[in-house]
Order: sequence, then C-alpha cells, then structure tokens
Amino acid sequence: MTSSCCTPDGSCGSAASTAAAEGGVTTVYKVSGMTCGHCEGAVTQELSALDGVTAVKAVAASGEVTVTSAAALDEEAVRVAVDEAGYELVGTV
Repeated sequence: MTSSCCTPDGSCGSAASTAAAEGGVTTVYKVSGMTCGHCEGAVTQELSALDGVTAVKAVAASGEVTVTSAAALDEEAVRVAVDEAGYELVGTV
C-alpha cells in the first residue's frame, strides 16, 4: 500500500494549516503551479516556517494561499518561501 500525505478530499494538513489563529494579519496570496494536495502541503510547510506565521491554508484549485501572521509579512520573504516549495508567487488577492 502506498502512503500519501493527501487526504481523501485532496488536501494536505499540518498543524499550522488547521490552527485557529486569533487576531493578527490575514493576507491572501495568489500562487501559480499548485495542482494537488501535495502541492498545497509543500507551500503550507514552507510558509509555516516563516517567523510569526500562525496559520496557512493553501487551495490548489483556486491557487490561493491564506496566511495569518502576528504582523504583516515581508512579501519578498513570502516569495522566497513559495519559490523554495517549487511554485511562483503571483501577488496578493
């Protein structure tokens, strides 16, 4: 049997993606290249590692990634994290 990080609904989870963040700044980014739950997980993992990030929800179908953080994030840091995951940050929504 092959294991997968993806759930039956095609999403990938992590502690950061499911954490309910209270307060903070929420920003929605447009990311190109995500096609599946594994992609969502890769982007979530990289963005969750940024200082101050409290929650990340990536949706491959729309290409949108919602990031909640304690304070506004530096867009260049977000761009680098998305690039490290293998995708391209298009901008904010």
